[in-house]
Amino acid sequence: MPAVSQSARHALAATPEFGRDLLTCLSEQPHTIAPKYFYDATGSRLFDRICGLPEYYPTRTELSIFRQHLEHMAALIGPRAEVIEFGAGSLLKARLLLDALEAPFGFVAIDISGEHLTAACSALRRDYPALEIEAVVADFTHPEQLPLRRSSRSRRVGFFPGSTIGNFSPHQACRFLCAAARLLKGGGLLIGVDLVKDPALLHAAYNDTAGVTAAFNRNLLLRANRELGCDFRTEDFQHYAFYHPLRQRIEMHLVSATTQEISLGGRCFRFAPGESIHTEDSYKYTVDGFHTLATACGFRPIATWCDADNLFSIHWLESTCPQE
Repeated sequence: MPAVSQSARHALAATPEFGRDLLTCLSEQPHTIAPKYFYDATGSRLFDRICGLPEYYPTRTELSIFRQHLEHMAALIGPRAEVIEFGAGSLLKARLLLDALEAPFGFVAIDISGEHLTAACSALRRDYPALEIEAVVADFTHPEQLPLRRSSRSRRVGFFPGSTIGNFSPHQACRFLCAAARLLKGGGLLIGVDLVKDPALLHAAYNDTAGVTAAFNRNLLLRANRELGCDFRTEDFQHYAFYHPLRQRIEMHLVSATTQEISLGGRCFRFAPGESIHTEDSYKYTVDGFHTLATACGFRPIATWCDADNLFSIHWLESTCPQE
């Protein structure tokens, strides 16, 4: 596929980041786009449905770990914490944490899906009227760019549940953790991390029988049609997810079932049968492997909690970056 022309780049110069990144995706081989673009309002609702599916173990397993160990987690975090949730979602786990903390100073929810975030934070304000709550519509994957106020009266604590760290490549995960360690200096990070396990369990989790994950995957194309004027025939793209044991990751793709052409930015892109768009990775870790990564990125692992079957883990990491 030829490189993106100057005219095509000019045509998308005023479009959202999504349009520019999709143009790059379609212009290059292999076709790859960041999973953050799943999360418009529809995608966020579909992901909430995924979290309740019988095959999708991460959410219920992480919740069970939280409920069992919240008192210990809250003691390690300490009083008057300012909690910053990266990729806030439905805020269910945040509510559990806020209930357990001693006199939390405030809560900042960061997510790219503005409509979903605004609704979740509005509900949170009704239930926690005394808590200062801020909704920040932003790309949380760049903590160093977040427009956050700093208070001298609170300890800043990051909250990153759901194993979203697995959506980052090892290099991206290291970059995120390094930036988070600097943002949270003097505080720490409470983070959920999915663990290496039987590939059959992983396959079932990302290929549910109800087809919700497939709809979540295809919604990326529906969003492109609606927001960018593309003409993806979504019914001709098949959801395909598999576990790569050597890379210890799930890969998720949209595979073209037919020959088809897609237009974007004044360009036409031809897909052959079997050609795919790589939409997501979900890396799995061992506990020791994640500790090694966190230590290299400016954190000190303090405590780790796992379920009885070692499917999932939650870690409390303290930033080793000096306080100003």
